[in-house]
Amino acid sequence: MAAKKPLVVVIGADTFPPDVNGAARFGERLAAGLARRGAEVHVIAPATSEVYGNFRENHDGTPIIVHRLKSHRFPGHKTLRYVNPLTLRRKTDKILRQVKPDVVHVQSHINVGRQLSKGAHKRGINLIATNHIMPENLIKYTVGTPAWVEKPFANFAWWDAKNVLKLADALTTPTKRAAELLESKTGLTGVYAISCGIDASAYASAPKATNKPATLLFVGRLDHEKRIHVLLKAVSLLDPKFEVKVELVGDGSERVPLEAYAEELGIRSKVNFLGPVNDEGLMEALHRSSIFVMPSIAELQSIATMEAMASGRPVVAADAMALPHLVHSGDNGYLFKADDSKDFAVQLTKVLSADKKEFDRLVSNSLHLIEAHDIGKTLDIFEQLYRGEKPTDTTADNDAAYNQPIGTRNVRKAVKQARGRLTVARDGVIERLDEMGDAVVERFEDIRYDVRVNTKKLNRRIRRGMKSAIERMRREG
Repeated sequence: MAAKKPLVVVIGADTFPPDVNGAARFGERLAAGLARRGAEVHVIAPATSEVYGNFRENHDGTPIIVHRLKSHRFPGHKTLRYVNPLTLRRKTDKILRQVKPDVVHVQSHINVGRQLSKGAHKRGINLIATNHIMPENLIKYTVGTPAWVEKPFANFAWWDAKNVLKLADALTTPTKRAAELLESKTGLTGVYAISCGIDASAYASAPKATNKPATLLFVGRLDHEKRIHVLLKAVSLLDPKFEVKVELVGDGSERVPLEAYAEELGIRSKVNFLGPVNDEGLMEALHRSSIFVMPSIAELQSIATMEAMASGRPVVAADAMALPHLVHSGDNGYLFKADDSKDFAVQLTKVLSADKKEFDRLVSNSLHLIEAHDIGKTLDIFEQLYRGEKPTDTTADNDAAYNQPIGTRNVRKAVKQARGRLTVARDGVIERLDEMGDAVVERFEDIRYDVRVNTKKLNRRIRRGMKSAIERMRREG
C-alpha cells in the first residue's frame, strides 16, 4: 500500500499562543502534533504586538510557520486582539494562493476564520471548522453594551455563526454537550464531537498531590464568565482550619476588581494572582497545587481542567456546560451548583477534609479518566477529515464506559500501568525532540506577552469600572 502524501494544512485562529485560553492551547497542540507527523503546517493568527509578518516559531517543542497579521487591541479587553476585517480577506486569500493547502481548519468563525472559510470554500479547498465559542460570552467583550440587548445579541450571533460554519465540509466541537448545543442553536447537523485531547505523558512527572496543606489552582482568563468572584467568595466561607491558599494563573478584564474583592472579603493574603505564565510556569503551578477549581459557566471542554487531571489533581467545578464531562462528581472530584458560592464551599470541604485513602482515590480517578482524551486519537480523526474521509472511530470519551460511575472500585492497578505507559511515552517524546536538535527560529523566537497601554486612559477606565464590578461580585457571590 502506497504511503499517503504529507498534508499541507492551514490553521486559522483568532487566538493563538502566547494567548492563554483553551482555543489557543488546542490550536498550538494540533499544529505541533500534525507537524511532528510530517505535515506542512501554516498557522494564520493575529500578531500579539506591533510586530507582524511571517515567522518560524517554536510551539510545543516543534517549529511551526506562523503568519502573524497586523492587529489591534480589542476595546475593553487586556489581551484579545483583532485584525482589521476590511483588509483581512485580501491577506488570507494571498496566503492561500501562496501555500496551496490541502485543507483549511478554522478554530473560530469570528474574524480570521470567517475570511479563511469564505476563501477556502470559493477555491474548493477542504474546509474543517471547530467551534470553541459560546456567542453569549462575546457580549462581555463589547464595551458599553446594555444588558437588555444580551439575548437578541446572542440570537444574532448564533445566526451569524450558522452562516459561516455551514460552509465547512466537516464541523466539530470538543464534546457531545457542545455538539448538541451547536446543533440546537444553529440547526446544523452531523457535528462531530472530538476531544481536544492531551498528551498526558507530558504531565507524568507531577508530584503526588496532598490536601494537607492545600493550594487551590485556577488557570484561565480572569473574565466574567469564568466566575472567579464565586471562587473567592467560596474560599472566604471555608473553615479557617484548612489554611487554604489560592493561585490564579492568567489575566483578564476583571483582575483589578477581583483583587479589590479579595481584599474586601479579607482573603487577599491567601490569593496569589500570578498573571500569564509560560509552559514551565504553568507546570510549576500544577505541581504546587492540591486541588484544581473551575467555576466557569461557559466551558465547551476545558483544556486547563484536563491538564490538572493529567497531573493527578482532584477537581471541583461548576455543574455547567461540558464540565460534567470531565468531572464525574464523587469519582475524581465534585460538581457544585453554578454561581452558588455556598455549595462551592461545601464541595471543596469534601476534598479538603478527605483522609489520605479518600484523597488518593480522587487522584487515581483523575488519572484514569484522562486516558480517554489521548491526543493521538484526536490527531488520527482530524487527519481522516483532512483527507476527506469519514472518521472510522471517535475519541474514547464518547464511549459509554467513560460516563459510567467509577465509585469506590479499585483502579490503582490500572492507574499504575497508565503511569508507566505515560512515562515511557514521555521519554520517547523527549528522545525524538532531542534528535530534532535546536529549532532555528527566524524571528519572534521568544514571543512574550506584550501589553502597551495608555496609563491615564487605563486608570480612568479602572476607576469607572471598579465600583460597578465589585457591586456585581457582591450580588453574585
